Amino acid sequence: MKMQLNSPTLYIEINQSNFIFAVGENDEKNNFKSIYRLEDSIKGINDNRISNYDEILNIIKQNLYSIEQKLDHTFTEVVLILENLNTSFVNLAGFKKLNSSQVLRENITYILNTLKSCVDQHEAKKTILHIFNTKYFLDEKKIENLPIGLFGDFYSHELSFSLIDTNDYKNIKNIFSVCNLKIKKIFLKSFVKGCLICDKNIGINSFFLLQINNHDSKIIFFDNHSLKFEQSFSFGKDIILNDISKILSLNKDTIKKIINHVNFNEKILEDEVIDNKFFIKENFRKIKKKLIFEIASARIEEIFKLILLKNINVKSFAKDIKTVLLEFNDDEETTHLNDIIKKFVLENSDFDLKSSKNFTDHSIFEKASELVHFGWKTEAIPIAQTKKTLIAKFFEAIFG
Repeated sequence: MKMQLNSPTLYIEINQSNFIFAVGENDEKNNFKSIYRLEDSIKGINDNRISNYDEILNIIKQNLYSIEQKLDHTFTEVVLILENLNTSFVNLAGFKKLNSSQVLRENITYILNTLKSCVDQHEAKKTILHIFNTKYFLDEKKIENLPIGLFGDFYSHELSFSLIDTNDYKNIKNIFSVCNLKIKKIFLKSFVKGCLICDKNIGINSFFLLQINNHDSKIIFFDNHSLKFEQSFSFGKDIILNDISKILSLNKDTIKKIINHVNFNEKILEDEVIDNKFFIKENFRKIKKKLIFEIASARIEEIFKLILLKNINVKSFAKDIKTVLLEFNDDEETTHLNDIIKKFVLENSDFDLKSSKNFTDHSIFEKASELVHFGWKTEAIPIAQTKKTLIAKFFEAIFG
């Protein structure tokens, strides 16, 4: 039986492993309701770049047709959430001399458009997805909100730009155009996640989010409610398991069983060995628990130096921001490995460590829906400026 819908919205997430298609509706009170969801394995994207245009096009076409048949509805727009394409970030500050006058909206618009033009010019092969108002200074004093109407001598305004490669952007746009879909909005998934964290953690608006998965990792930096930086890494928890497996000559399944059933957060005695019940397909050998913990800790230390502690890309941010949220993928086989990682970070850094839940698809799409309708508190939108006549330019040059 086909469903009758009022005003459904199509959402598509492209992440590291899947295309996720979802349809949602907002009721009269603007509450989001999920109607339909399906997913397909990722194809046509390798090393965070579009590698096969036709493969992606076929996946979008086939799934879109299936959804439209199921729901008896033709979609004309899509909200896109990206996690699996190369992103880069530019942080710039602009200023305006005020000479004891007020900060006007026109001053802020001028700075915003000037900085955007600068990014467009110097990052010609990239396309801006997000612009954020990150910091405001009036006479060298930090202001929490846009200081429109305040008097001063010197105003400085910092912006953060999130970009993707223009070729990828054009390919995505063309793919959906061929499917008769207009892209209503593109969000970076890291931005949507950061917004959810700010919503659910009152008082936390500047933080690092460390996502540790089985095969990959990512660090995201949110500053003053704004996405300022992210970086992906091609290693995750598997590299720790591989180290233990290689050094002890045990298969990975045995290692997983040991780690998932032994509590390494308790005090480990010097001579305490692994129980023989874990050696089902291998000959039992006396292996000290402490040795496994030490091997895991050594690799964890190396991982966290690369991602956070010695990462040249985040060193400047870490001076002031000490809140770190750890997020792990949902994998029951490595739950205790998560605990070892948490213990290491707590004992070997001065960061304020917190756990972050792995947000569901529903919560991501629900937040994306809210962002489409209401925007985000720090997101900036450039305003088209009308061209001035010669006479107007003449008077502006004389009178300022």
